[in-house]
Amino acid sequence: MAEAPSRANRDVVLVVDDSPDTLSFLTEAIERSGATVLVAVGGDLALALVDEITPDVILLDAVMPGLDGFETCRRLKAKPQLAGVPVIFMTGLSETEHIVQGLSAGGIDYVTKPIAPDEILARIRVHLASARAAQSARAALDTAGRTLFAVAENGTVLWSTPQAGRLLAGLVADPSGVFVLPLRARDWLRGCLDGVAAPLTLTDRDGAAIALSFIGRTPDEVLLRLSREEPALGVERLRARLPITGREAEVLLWLARGKSSRDIGEILGLSHRTVTKHLEGIYAKLGVENRTAASIIAARHLQD
Repeated sequence: MAEAPSRANRDVVLVVDDSPDTLSFLTEAIERSGATVLVAVGGDLALALVDEITPDVILLDAVMPGLDGFETCRRLKAKPQLAGVPVIFMTGLSETEHIVQGLSAGGIDYVTKPIAPDEILARIRVHLASARAAQSARAALDTAGRTLFAVAENGTVLWSTPQAGRLLAGLVADPSGVFVLPLRARDWLRGCLDGVAAPLTLTDRDGAAIALSFIGRTPDEVLLRLSREEPALGVERLRARLPITGREAEVLLWLARGKSSRDIGEILGLSHRTVTKHLEGIYAKLGVENRTAASIIAARHLQD
């Protein structure tokens, strides 16, 4: 007989439902499978509980008094530590509009009542396996030094590798625990989605420059990368890879970081006219006609 998992290694399942009968039934079935069950009889209690303990999966009743399941799910998924935690809705509502509402709120699955024990346990196993595969992939990216994260189109952070999370913490601070890109970065994100993908330079709370780059998108998320790179290293890389002078490399680096000609002049101690002449030389050598095209070429070489 297989040995039961120790309490420390058990999966943690949070069940959110206002029905005592449902809670009793699910607690018994899930505990028999070897998992640990946490119970919340309302959405507000669930939100408070997850700040203390992060579950591996959440079973959530859609219809509850006060804060309903759909709004509860939206608030749960806004918490960074729950971004990758599967939420399975449970309800007697079976119309398509309710299913769509649950999935739009952040749920990954939808089970109609009455619930069959074998079915709910099977769904828990499947979604736990998928979630862990995703977590392993992100951990591998982090180990490789990849500071990647994903956002929704409105700039809300959906997930991040641990290293990216540390950089994000220096850029966005919200007591509610909901991480959203700064306004300037959200404006930049809209440009990326419209096809303009030159990196953006942001400044963290310590005054350090952090480059924000667009990687790609899926139907549900936009993949971005953060990088903290010393200007001297970037200049050297551009000078080695492109047919430009050292001073032109300095100008191009700051251009790729979203700086205006006036800003570049102040950073490098150059007049506006001198910056303009350097830009004209850069455009001619790179075979482009504007700063956006030059920025994209520079970004490609800086990211390699």
